[in-house]
Amino acid sequence: MNIVVLGQLEIVYRAMERSLIRDNPLLLPLNKEKTVYDGFITVQERDFRIRILLPPDLQLKRARLHCCWQLKRLLREHQHIVKQRLRQSADLAGFLLELKTVLEVALNRCPEGRSVPPPRYYSQLISEMETLGWDKMLSIDMDFQTLKLKAEDPSGRQHVLTVKLKSKHPAEAPDCSADLPVPLTVTWTPQSTLEQLHCQFLLVLESLTDFWDVLDEIDKKTWVLEPERPSRLDTMRRIAIGNNVSIKVEVDPRHPKMLPECCLLGADHVVTPLRNKLNANMHMWNPDSSVLNNLRDVLEIEFPSPATHEKSSFNVECGICYSYRLEDAIPDQVCNDPRCGQPFHQACLYEWLRALPSSRQSFNLVFGECPYCSKPITVKMAAQKS
Repeated sequence: MNIVVLGQLEIVYRAMERSLIRDNPLLLPLNKEKTVYDGFITVQERDFRIRILLPPDLQLKRARLHCCWQLKRLLREHQHIVKQRLRQSADLAGFLLELKTVLEVALNRCPEGRSVPPPRYYSQLISEMETLGWDKMLSIDMDFQTLKLKAEDPSGRQHVLTVKLKSKHPAEAPDCSADLPVPLTVTWTPQSTLEQLHCQFLLVLESLTDFWDVLDEIDKKTWVLEPERPSRLDTMRRIAIGNNVSIKVEVDPRHPKMLPECCLLGADHVVTPLRNKLNANMHMWNPDSSVLNNLRDVLEIEFPSPATHEKSSFNVECGICYSYRLEDAIPDQVCNDPRCGQPFHQACLYEWLRALPSSRQSFNLVFGECPYCSKPITVKMAAQKS
């Protein structure tokens, strides 16, 4: 009986060995006891160095793995799964099959890990950075593939260009991004360098200098209600005109000194005269003058500025939720009754009116009464968040 069992075990063991050799031809035993294996496992046409140390009884649950740094990085978030597979796998061939499956998942989640740059990649990168100048580099990641380069526009503003290099650099074009109001388009050939890329970025910055000059003047000389913290890619400014009255301007990055798209916000009795002036004086717009000066002339007003007014004068709370900022929104709905003029967030007023039985809805408009003075008030349906 024992001889039969031993014979069956021998058959199973030899079958495992054949499977191990067939699936992992680059992984070989280093001793007769076959407790030490060294070599490579192949996943997605990539070879990973691995060394496996088994105990004398060949129990996988007490095995130890020594991996190359690429393999360690890929398995960093999957260590618990690897340990579990070591405990549960019936033999080494089965464990290696499971390990390859885990590696497949890790590689698919980390596409950049599929192709490790060759040594010449790093020498090429260092050479290009020396030509560009190390003072232009803000940071570089641990994989030496994502760089942040700094640049200055003609007005002295600082900008950051993020460059994600491919493993076949410079044969493959890098992915580039920056805080710009227009798409960043660069020209790249296998002969291109980081210095040439940086020069192209400087030309883009130069072409947008007038645009940023326009917005910087608005930010400096007026009270901007939105966006709260403008970035270099923002093209809109909502400028305070008075209590519960503002103008939203959308500046064209390509033609920043032309008449921007304007939208006046506030109660009708205040906004209507301003809108009439805008329409009547539109022909006076002078492209040689600044956008802010043109707005003053066309609207026949002086904008409140940090030199003359406190911003708190314009931060009027919503009459329903009693807060100024609701997520990213500020009160932009105002009761049209001159004796009331209470501001509301669009979402707050919409929900309030929708809950009242006396309100009525027509298409995307809700008609009801002001929560403060009971005069008629209308609000558009609040936009649904995606």
